[in-house]
Amino acid sequence: MFGPITIPFGAKMLFNTVTLKPDVTFEDVEMAVGELCAVVKGTYGGEKGGFVAGQVFKFSGFVSNEGSLSTSKAVDNHYVIVTYWRSFDAHERSHADDIFKKKFAKLATMCSETKELGYDMLWQGAVGSQ
Repeated sequence: MFGPITIPFGAKMLFNTVTLKPDVTFEDVEMAVGELCAVVKGTYGGEKGGFVAGQVFKFSGFVSNEGSLSTSKAVDNHYVIVTYWRSFDAHERSHADDIFKKKFAKLATMCSETKELGYDMLWQGAVGSQ
């Protein structure tokens, strides 16, 4: 559940920004997020549906002065779900499934916005590898 992940080159990455309603905290959504992640991993993982791996990040409040071009430092309370898939089609099939929709609907009641964008992998590397 909390081990390191390995992402095969060519995987598709989905970056889902989940903005919480003003009166909702991450602790309020933590169980719903955990259940959603468990369903994705268990139901759509590997040959069953093309899910490779995923990560969840809570916004820490840190905004880089060195890496930000925007003068605005205002950021809504949010977290991101990063998932890796064999294809965008596999991702879309999983998210159209009733099992996923039921879990996601529960989370959505606590969110003011979610946006999931897909990316093609162009490069990857690690310290010590060539």
